Amino acid sequence: MLFINWKMRLSFIAFLVSVFSFESASSQNAYYKLGQQAIMDGNFKAAVAQLEKACLIDSTNSSALWMLGYSYYHSENYKKSIVIFNKEILISPTDAMAYYYRARAKSYLGRDNQISQSEKEKFMVGAIFDLTKAIGFDPNGNENKYYQTRGIAYREFGMFKIQATGHYYDKAIAISSLKASIKDFEKILADNPGRTDIATLLDVSKQKLEEVSAKK
Repeated sequence: MLFINWKMRLSFIAFLVSVFSFESASSQNAYYKLGQQAIMDGNFKAAVAQLEKACLIDSTNSSALWMLGYSYYHSENYKKSIVIFNKEILISPTDAMAYYYRARAKSYLGRDNQISQSEKEKFMVGAIFDLTKAIGFDPNGNENKYYQTRGIAYREFGMFKIQATGHYYDKAIAISSLKASIKDFEKILADNPGRTDIATLLDVSKQKLEEVSAKK
């Protein structure tokens, strides 16, 4: 029998580990680049296929997770997008854009009339929470985008609370949410008075507030 002493065994094992690690890193990098290129080409389903492989090799790669969540979002797979952004946020808890896209995914799910009122409320409140986080972590970056999206989210939640049934109906919360929507749009207009699109959104929220306030 060929005898290999323990030092040789350890050396051989270390060699195998180094080779495997190099091959894994190389494979992940290839999948990562292919996924990145697919996103640039607007082919999000192809991006998902490549980035899933990259994340399977290394589930702690924040950039790969972010792009996968983003690709799921643009593939309209909002539930998976949320799951992936949950993982990415655990690694990068101050990533404002991760909160933003997770909020967008939650907002879409909150509009689904096939789900229960409980689920709708959970997604709507979650979207507002995430957008508030995004504003806090990136107050001077994309704040107008965050405020605009949160203004819409507040309005949608307000209308949900006035249209819901049972204990989900709450006129006071509806009014409060619509006022918050108005405040967000007014903040954007204060800095950007030429934004006619925001002025239109503001008018809609004001109109909704009048209707809800007059409701008995």
